[in-house]
Amino acid sequence: MKINGVNGSNLNPYQKQLQKQGQVKPTTQHQDKVEISNKAKQLQEEQGIAKVRKEKVENLKQQVQNGEYDINSKKTAEKMIDFWTNKRI
Repeated sequence: MKINGVNGSNLNPYQKQLQKQGQVKPTTQHQDKVEISNKAKQLQEEQGIAKVRKEKVENLKQQVQNGEYDINSKKTAEKMIDFWTNKRI
């Protein structure tokens, strides 16, 4: 009696993998999305504030250069005292 064992031609451990690869459906492409956080939106809105601040600084520079800028020494002294006594506002 002759025993040949398992048929070697049908034994392929990777056969199931090959079949699975053939069955895999191509994935559909998703559209790109951009989500802006509330913090980022707030920062974008603050850019308008930066423009106003820049205009104020330019205005003050012009006043200083023209000698028109008037300093309120009493108010300045009060702010300095508040700062050094930790009464920061």
